Amino acid sequence: MIAAGVAEPPAVFNEDYKTIQRMVPMLQRVMIVDPQPNGARLIADLMRNTARSQIWTAASTPKALGLAGNVDPQLVFVEMSGPGLDGCEFARSLRRSHLACRQTPIIMVTSTATAAGILAARDAGVHEFLRKPFTTKDLLRRLEAVTLRPRDWIEAVAYIGPDRRRFNSGDYTGALKRRSDIKADTDAARILQALKILKAAVAAVAHDPAQALRSMRAQVSELQRAALAVMDIRLAEAAGEFGRYLAAAADKPLVAADVAAQAAPLLAFTSADEDRDTEAA
Repeated sequence: MIAAGVAEPPAVFNEDYKTIQRMVPMLQRVMIVDPQPNGARLIADLMRNTARSQIWTAASTPKALGLAGNVDPQLVFVEMSGPGLDGCEFARSLRRSHLACRQTPIIMVTSTATAAGILAARDAGVHEFLRKPFTTKDLLRRLEAVTLRPRDWIEAVAYIGPDRRRFNSGDYTGALKRRSDIKADTDAARILQALKILKAAVAAVAHDPAQALRSMRAQVSELQRAALAVMDIRLAEAAGEFGRYLAAAADKPLVAADVAAQAAPLLAFTSADEDRDTEAA
């Protein structure tokens, strides 16, 4: 029996139907950014057949950003390049915006995949990369990666987007085997990463205050959670103190020297964590 609102799956999807049913709630609002109507229509038809998705299309970055603010898409497909469109620039603009959907998964689509292009997409904050021509199985793997295997969100200054260490995870279906991958999931590693990002954000206050503030707030939250998980009360208290300072400074222009002074007690944990990380290695 098929749940209401869920499409009968094409034969090619039968073996993956249970997976599709799990993904459907996260694929109801889909935006396709592509200046070529045929390309947008192909993906739209596949998404409607797979998850009965509602589809919105846009042909350029300005129109896509305006549309995104209105429809709050759960998933975005964007063509890498075309007349009036730079897919990487769109991704960067969405990530740096204040739209509710700024963290929405982005799948970049292109028929001219190059190593440089793939790296550019990854560094722009794209979740997955889909080469044309692609099969329905290829599409399903990308959808599964962005809905059922979400990655940590990185709120830095130079980079905003999903953790780049698992970029295009739809290409890989095996278990993570490297010790470094396992280590990266520990709370200690999260603390070290958050402190490094925080240090860069403090240094960026003078030239990018808005994103620096957003990044600092995100790292404070991550540090408080991870510090409590490892029972590091001193770190949790230092993060809480800096967080209160940031909250009080929300309506005032940030002064770089003042921010650096207030962050110093928290950033003092950076060298200690680096020493522990080196010893553990």
